[in-house]
Amino acid sequence: MEDAVILYPSPAIGHLISMVELGKLILTHSPNLSIMILVTPPPYDAGSTAPYINHVSATTSSITFHNLPAVSLPPNNSPHHETLAFELLHLNNPNVLQAITSISETSTVRALIMDFFCYPGLSVAADFNLPAYFFFTSAACSLAAFLYTPVMHRTITKSFKDLDTNLDIPGVPPMPSADMPKPLLDRNDKAYEGFLNSSTHMPKSAGIIVNTFESLEPRAIKAISAGLCVPDEELTPPLYCIGPLVAANDQGDDGSSNECLTWLDLQPSRSVVFLCFGSMGLFSAEQLTEIAVGLERSGQRFVSADEVEKRVSELMDSQEGKSVRMQVSKMKASAEAAMSEGGSSRVALSKLVESWTRG
Repeated sequence: MEDAVILYPSPAIGHLISMVELGKLILTHSPNLSIMILVTPPPYDAGSTAPYINHVSATTSSITFHNLPAVSLPPNNSPHHETLAFELLHLNNPNVLQAITSISETSTVRALIMDFFCYPGLSVAADFNLPAYFFFTSAACSLAAFLYTPVMHRTITKSFKDLDTNLDIPGVPPMPSADMPKPLLDRNDKAYEGFLNSSTHMPKSAGIIVNTFESLEPRAIKAISAGLCVPDEELTPPLYCIGPLVAANDQGDDGSSNECLTWLDLQPSRSVVFLCFGSMGLFSAEQLTEIAVGLERSGQRFVSADEVEKRVSELMDSQEGKSVRMQVSKMKASAEAAMSEGGSSRVALSKLVESWTRG
């Protein structure tokens, strides 16, 4: 039977794309592997994933998608969509078990890789004696904060929103408590419970795959690897820094992106600021107006309008901004080195794949 790795993303399109790109990266090291991706119907309208899935299926034959049945959710009054995701993925375990059972009939499953929200899948992996990994697509400093959340939950009695202090998280500069992710601000919210549970389960995995590279975040990576971010009784699993992982520019479009790229090609080098809000970024009309006005005032090509204007102008026109752009250029070179043959990220990828295939 063929060797396979199962990838299990949460429902939103951004999570699916990240898992597909991880699958493609794995195939660059082990082209004979089969990548099986479990697709969970979303509990909210996040846009159709069908065109994207069809495109990947048509262009990458080693990646196969398995659609899981829809799950009925109980009523939920949390203001955070993450609560729905955690609830859905908890109820999804029987479907995941059935999918792995079916895949195992024709393939030798080597590993299960889940994203942050899919921690209930750890128990399913244990049923099959499969090594289970988490794929964390944010920065290592964010991972450090999440891994340290159970420690803070034990030692701090108030919600983060009620604290007026900086948080001392290993590997992370002092951070105001109000800067923690919104779902974590109120410890009485169901979303907080979901994030806490996931943070508690991550150290129990066979490893954590992170979309970063060693020279970008040495402080956070060192702290995590040294076990400083988990409770004393826990062991930190191996950390595999395989980034930067960037979606390939081959996903098909309606022509508008080509028009955008043509315009970008006509602009002077390093003269355009790119604002990105993520696939679930939602803004009121007032907020969008403020952002647009700030960009227009900055005079650059294309929070308050004044702050947007100030920060964009500072980045593009000031000596400090020039220094930042030079540092970004250095990081770009470091990223290319990490992803080159023998680079730190390629070595980490090799160690990850070899951990499945040994013996």
